[in-house]
Amino acid sequence: MGFRFAQGLVLLQAIACVVEVSLANKGWDSHTYPYNHSSAPKRFTVGGSQHWQFGVNYTDWSLKTAPFYFNDTLVFKYDPPSNTTFPHSVSLLPNLRSFLNCDLKKAKLIANQTQGGGNGFEFVLKKKNKKKPYYFVCGERNGFHCKVGIMKFAVAPLLRPRPF
Repeated sequence: MGFRFAQGLVLLQAIACVVEVSLANKGWDSHTYPYNHSSAPKRFTVGGSQHWQFGVNYTDWSLKTAPFYFNDTLVFKYDPPSNTTFPHSVSLLPNLRSFLNCDLKKAKLIANQTQGGGNGFEFVLKKKNKKKPYYFVCGERNGFHCKVGIMKFAVAPLLRPRPF
């Protein structure tokens, strides 16, 4: 129990640090930040050019891509199942414990195996969830893609600052 709790604290601390580092890396400081920020929601292709596939470190991708704001859109692109590709899907987990353990018992499927084809599946980060992060995973193979293929990441969207 103590070890899992410590893992959770480390993950949350990492997310908070990355948001701060991401802002610093974009060259924003207290004098220019309000003037350099676009108030328009953005679209992010999950995984960038690698899309949603087995073996990509999506936690690393999300930390490097942050910050994410409410009303931004995450686009999950993956090939539909075939003889040459593994099937993928997108699920939301309810809490940090489920996320750390890739426990799919209470997972909510938000995109099935075919919805990632073409232009991809779009997920808008809504304000109604503002008290907790979103925990995204691939739920295929009973959590194998999540556990071994590291197909999981957390997003803690922020309120979008208004330009002055």
